Amino acid sequence: MRRSTHSFMWLIVLLGLGLAVPPAMAQAGDNATVSFGQWLTEPPLDRFPNLSPRLSNNHQLLPFDVTIQAGGAINLNISGFHQVIAYDAGTQPKNINATMTTTTRGPNPQPPVALIDDPTHRIYRGLDPSLQPLDLSGMFGQDRVEVVTFAKPGRYLLICGVQGHFVNDGMYGFVTVLP
Repeated sequence: MRRSTHSFMWLIVLLGLGLAVPPAMAQAGDNATVSFGQWLTEPPLDRFPNLSPRLSNNHQLLPFDVTIQAGGAINLNISGFHQVIAYDAGTQPKNINATMTTTTRGPNPQPPVALIDDPTHRIYRGLDPSLQPLDLSGMFGQDRVEVVTFAKPGRYLLICGVQGHFVNDGMYGFVTVLP
């Protein structure tokens, strides 16, 4: 009887510890969110019922620099006509050959838009924004989310692959991945 009481008490202690210690997969810093373009409110913007006017979108990555743990992910909230491209640790904006391009594949926009196609140190290239569903006005580049995981420590470059957004608007930012 005494042995079963003793075993039962240890079981309660272990269960209590198990509930108090968070699982290893839920470490702080494993995820971060980056807004990849943002809809402006000055002047007021009415996107209802489903309108995406090109000139009402801010071409920035916010925040400009985020930090996660190795193996963590970046949730990229993409507003409008943008393409996510990630380059390996150590790549700087000046290293990107923005004259190496391909054109959008979808029916819109017309004429097609140049997308940066520099494969040097590229580790991720997102969806062609011209192939995303059109809104009710026939505009392209519906809002969407892409989630990208970074396995190794380092400082990675994220850019918008739409050539004009990267070259003219400086649409890029960084992901710092800690060990």
